[in-house]
Amino acid sequence: MKTYDVAIAGAGPAGITAALRLAQKGLNVLLVERGETPGAKNMFGGMLPNCPIAEELLPGFWEQAPWERHVVKRVLTVIADSSATSFAFEGKNFDTPPYNGYTLFRPIFDKWYAEKAREAGATLLTGCLVENLLQEGNAVSGIRIGRDNGEVKARVTIACDGVLSLLSKKAGICKAPKASDMALGIKALFHLKEEDINERFNLVRRQGVSQEFLGCTEGIRGGGFIYTQTETLSVGLVFHLDSLKKSGIAPYDLFYRFLSLDAVRRILRGARLMEYSAHLLPEGGYKLVPKLFTDGLLLAGDAAALCYTNGLNQEGMNLAMTSGFLAAETIIDAFQKGDFSSRQLSRYEARLKESFVLRDMKTFEKTVDFMHNDRLFSVYPNVVGTIMEEMFRSDGKPRRKIARLSWSALKEAVPIKQVVSDVLEGGKSLL
Repeated sequence: MKTYDVAIAGAGPAGITAALRLAQKGLNVLLVERGETPGAKNMFGGMLPNCPIAEELLPGFWEQAPWERHVVKRVLTVIADSSATSFAFEGKNFDTPPYNGYTLFRPIFDKWYAEKAREAGATLLTGCLVENLLQEGNAVSGIRIGRDNGEVKARVTIACDGVLSLLSKKAGICKAPKASDMALGIKALFHLKEEDINERFNLVRRQGVSQEFLGCTEGIRGGGFIYTQTETLSVGLVFHLDSLKKSGIAPYDLFYRFLSLDAVRRILRGARLMEYSAHLLPEGGYKLVPKLFTDGLLLAGDAAALCYTNGLNQEGMNLAMTSGFLAAETIIDAFQKGDFSSRQLSRYEARLKESFVLRDMKTFEKTVDFMHNDRLFSVYPNVVGTIMEEMFRSDGKPRRKIARLSWSALKEAVPIKQVVSDVLEGGKSLL
């Protein structure tokens, strides 16, 4: 039976970050990944928001890392029955280092990142599934991997095994999530020449765009996205799982209808489809975050449900990296004190609460309930379309002021009491 100081299940952003930090501090670390290479099993929409701990881990991180484009433009396109309205923000401050966000390919990025952990001294084991935890009494004492002589002893284990984390359930600190707390993301990767991408999105050099779509899911709670890479586009949809199931519509039917929208079809003109992928995402926000520690075990990344949206920002990978870093810092303290108990490891949760990770998730915890409002994905996008069309229509009739025009469109679509209720609910969750 092999023995390590720390065993980490899952070589994603959280697991690699933890392994790198622990190895830098001289601990004997095993990082286990079920894919043939790190990142091979990951589906990723495309954008990593700036993550300050990256530079702390590796000075010059972003000069070395294999990213595709830095995001300077954010676009929200609202799809109505007969129109599309886009709201765009382009920031000059996002066009100078350190950049605000990066598009990247997880198979390439994760492989590079894991190699940095290996160079620092971590042991990387790929193509192996962590099947169970080892326990001594109530304490986790290691992992069991799916191969002969697969028991590995460790003073501390970090479960970074994804949104459906088997290990957290084995430890008894996490229950199976409900469909209402989960989302399904589907993505297609299209090849398009770099110059064509730059021309269609009005970009130069390595500038990139993140474009989100609302009202494109036929009333199902969810939305669409397009992210620009150097010579490819990541195009996809994300659905709340319970809403998708209730609709009875197949995800691929919705996806092909999304691709046929004028606002999407024009962007993809001449592009070549390369691959499809799909992935489950935690969408329960702060209330879905389970207990993050027990004797000898910590949870990080998607296994800890550290992912959220406030309707404008969708963040997960930066939260995962930060959680891996803070898990490592907690374990370093535990080794200094020789204490791997739940009481000592609880400092991990305290660190997360002090960081932007759980503070942001707490700030926007009510947004999760607000985003379960079906009208946001059906009625209100059409109201936006009606308002914009009436604002620009020239038909020889007297024009109305914008406030009167908007009020009229709302009254025709939604009962006034419901409008007021939605505005108040939205205000509580976002303002």
